[in-house]
Amino acid sequence: MLITIVTPSYNQGGFLEQTITSVLSQGGGFYLEYLVMDGGSTDGSVEIMKKYDRLLKSGAWPVKCLGVQYKWKSEKDNGQADAINKGFRDAKGEIVAWLNADDTYLPGALQRAIGHLSENPGTMMLYGEGYEIDSSGGVIRRFPATREFDLDSLIHVCDYILQPTVFMRKKALDEAGYLDPALHWCLDWDLWIRIGKRFRVDYIDGYLANSRVYGETKTSTGGLKRYREICSVIRRHGSRTLAPGYFVYGFDLMLYALGRVCPSLYGLMKRIFKPRRAVTGGA
Repeated sequence: MLITIVTPSYNQGGFLEQTITSVLSQGGGFYLEYLVMDGGSTDGSVEIMKKYDRLLKSGAWPVKCLGVQYKWKSEKDNGQADAINKGFRDAKGEIVAWLNADDTYLPGALQRAIGHLSENPGTMMLYGEGYEIDSSGGVIRRFPATREFDLDSLIHVCDYILQPTVFMRKKALDEAGYLDPALHWCLDWDLWIRIGKRFRVDYIDGYLANSRVYGETKTSTGGLKRYREICSVIRRHGSRTLAPGYFVYGFDLMLYALGRVCPSLYGLMKRIFKPRRAVTGGA
């Protein structure tokens, strides 16, 4: 079986090598196609991508799966969704996923995903457990929002699916549609809902990936614009006039605004209420 992983990147040279090695270190009875779609970085990312091209072609990199096809591009794009969609259009794999350039896979993640999809032919998308890690790669905690799949909660309450733990059949993506380039923060959430409305989605109780959390991520800096986009996605897919998600993420926004004014009080409130920062859409 061939699986395609797409990594969108733009000036993520500080993290990109960890991301690439976490993909290329995956082992098991599968073939891997790995596409790195760079948006024209100027921070040394191109040199990193070239490095692994050389290592694989020379045989210096120990391939642990049946075979690896590694390709990369560095050219201007129209943002994260555009870069990922370009990769999906080029993907040859029956199974596809994307891993942002500041996130990493845990050992055995791809084999576990492939195994579950092989054993469950009716499943078109799966996700699992993951960790939040800091800028140095240290584990902060288990991603707290993850739960069993429930479409109504996904639409009306929150995005509890950690993006780098998701694997999809290419067929589901082709039928449900690719990422919406008009979305900046909720591009993943919108896609999960579209797939969930059409197909079976499984949660697996296993740790698959790490999501990096630091001050410069899109989620951390989104503010009111992010909240408005969240509300627009809930309205797009939902049927409730007063969906709980409006209040969940509104409270989240209020807490993070409080953090700018009074960090000590924010820290206390965060420990008590555990704000829902589940919608990331990437770095």
